[in-house]
Parts: sequence; C-alpha cells; structure tokens
Amino acid sequence: MTLANQQLASAKPFLKWAGGKTQLLDELGKRLPANIIEKGVIDRYIEPFVGGGAMFFYLKGRFEVKEAFLYDINPELVLGYKTIQKSPQKLISRLKELEDEYLSKAEQQRQEMFYSIRSSYNSQAETFNYKKYSAAWVDRVAYMIFLNKTCYNGLFRQNSKGGFNVPFGRYKNPSICGAENILAVSHALKNTRIELGDFIKSAAHIEAGTLVYLDPPYRPISTTSSFTSYAKDGFDDDDQRRLAKYFREMDEKKAFLMLSNSDPKNENPSDDFFEQLYAGYRIDRALASRMINCDAKKRGHIYELIITNY
Repeated sequence: MTLANQQLASAKPFLKWAGGKTQLLDELGKRLPANIIEKGVIDRYIEPFVGGGAMFFYLKGRFEVKEAFLYDINPELVLGYKTIQKSPQKLISRLKELEDEYLSKAEQQRQEMFYSIRSSYNSQAETFNYKKYSAAWVDRVAYMIFLNKTCYNGLFRQNSKGGFNVPFGRYKNPSICGAENILAVSHALKNTRIELGDFIKSAAHIEAGTLVYLDPPYRPISTTSSFTSYAKDGFDDDDQRRLAKYFREMDEKKAFLMLSNSDPKNENPSDDFFEQLYAGYRIDRALASRMINCDAKKRGHIYELIITNY
C-alpha cells in the first residue's frame, strides 16, 4: 500500500461530533448501491450535512472517489475543513504549541487556559472573516480543535448566540494535535469542494448516478434529548419535511440517496413520522450506540433509521 493510500485508509474525523456516524459505518457500507460496491468507484459523492465527516472518510479509504462536494451550515466546521485542506502543516504547528503548553500545566492552570481560549474563541466570532483565507484561520481552527479535545465529554456545541459553551473536561493526557490524522484528512480532501450553506445548495451538483449521503441533525427521540445543537439555528420538524421534499426531488434526478436519522419508535412505537415522510422508499433499522449523553445510564444501544431510494 502506498503512503497516499495509507493516509486515505487512516483518515478519520478531526473533531468529536454529536451524532457522528463512526459506529454506524459498517451498516451504511453494507447498504451502498451494488454497482459502487462491485466497481469500487464513486464518480461523484455529495454530503449536504458533512458534520464530522465519518462517512466521507470511510468511503475515501475504500473506494476511488473521483470528486466530492461537502456542505454544512456551520461556519466553524467549514472553516476547519478548508484550513486542513489548505494549510495542514501550519495547523499542526499551532496545535503542537497549544498541546505542549497545556500538558505542561497542573489541572487548575489547564482549566484557566481552557476558559481563556474559549472566551477568545467566542469573542472573535463577531468580527472574524470566514470568507477570505488568512493566517487567522489557522489560529481559529486550532482553538476549535483544542476546545473539542479538552472540553467535557469532547463534543462541539453552541448556544443560541453561536457561542461554544461546553465546560472544561478533566482529561489527564488528551491528544490535542493529532498530526498524522490531520495530514490524512488533508490528503482525503483533495478533489473535494467544501461549501457553507443549507443542504438545498447541494442540489445544483446532483445528477443521475451521484451518491448522496444525508445525515441531518437528528430528530430528538424524546422530549429531553436533542441532537440539533450542532449549529445555533437547530433543525426542527419543518426542516425534516423540507429535507424529505429535497429527497424526492433528487430521486427524480436518479441520484443514489442514503439518509440516516433517529428512530422515534425507540421511545414511542406508534410514532410513524419518518414512515410517512419517506413512504415508498426502503426504510431499514440498524443498532447504534448512543455515546454522547451526560447521564451514563442513558448510554446504550438504540435503533437508527437508514433510508434509501434503491
């Protein structure tokens, strides 16, 4: 295996992401279109909600993906992907500085460093230029990764004003830099277009034979849970209906569509919200682990939906 192929095979999400698909990848992989599995080639791949990118990296490590388009509505996430694509070595250097400084400190000083960086990160957002690449991108993405690796439960969450609001996590020896993975991610992002925007924006590049994987913010499976706080605007039932309309429109283009979501029947066996939205399509249920929950007793196995048009 060449170094390039080794990097593609080893690339994995550079952030821990609420609703990440790492533990569902085998189930998703088994349900790919037969012609893609047989040929090992994906001519065009589109992911309208890239999030942590677990499915993208999974496919890049196993198939020849000729071109890819990744979209997300979260500007911080898009900034991260673009910076790793453009300047992986500069980002690694900055992360190594932060890692060395953090690990040299006692817990109280680590906590002070965490909250100082969190404050700087949040206050910077109002005036930050997300459109024009500059050295400031490297610093901001380094801060985002640092906060993700050192915060409580290791997740990215924003409040209604868009501020990162996860508290300090007491990890003894967190891996903050992850140089090898950043290089692998940068390599995987070759021939990839990364765009900020609503999922509808991706429709312009979808045509017959395009593989589209849809991983929207999950519909909460109970009144006390929510997977929608990955961006300040959330994703409600009306958005789920917009997505189902988009799904049908892309189906008419003869694209290969795969969508995952939470299964409401985990909590309410009579809730047929998705059965109604995706009537006429294949709806499978797969076991997945609910890993991100502040209450350890509520972490366990649940069913998730995998919906395809083929």
